[in-house]
Amino acid sequence: MWKQDRHEEKCSMDEVEVESNGSSVQSTRPETGEDVIAFVGKGVEFKGTITYNGTVRIDGVLDGEIHTDGVLLVGEEAVITAKVTAGTIVCKGKITGDIHAKEKIKLRSPAVINGGLKTPMLSIEEGVLFNGTLEMAQGVHEIQRETTPHPVSLTGQPGVRRANG
Repeated sequence: MWKQDRHEEKCSMDEVEVESNGSSVQSTRPETGEDVIAFVGKGVEFKGTITYNGTVRIDGVLDGEIHTDGVLLVGEEAVITAKVTAGTIVCKGKITGDIHAKEKIKLRSPAVINGGLKTPMLSIEEGVLFNGTLEMAQGVHEIQRETTPHPVSLTGQPGVRRANG
């Protein structure tokens, strides 16, 4: 369950390559550039709270809570019923519950989401089912915008006429 296979540790949720015989092979480049520190494999059922730093991939069944500032990768076979708080979430599986991502959420087909999403950045692929609410608040990396108006002089500008009077 934890640190099982180096090949599985580096699985990307974005890239799946197809071999000539038609079977799919997952790429060895992780989307986040970080190694997966924990892996809940297909067929594994977990009940409770997971708290971690880094990247965790879930392909099994999880019932409880997930807390991290890191990355959560949810595989296509995953079924999660939980309150999820993470930095970044990439999901291809099923999540039921409220989800809060501090950085971004990427929903990849055939993901199914039932619950509220709160994130500053959201990406949804065609084929994803989303039933719930969405709140998009500005993130930590908010761009500071200047709101102070500056006076502009129009005298001497081409095409600007002054009224006489």
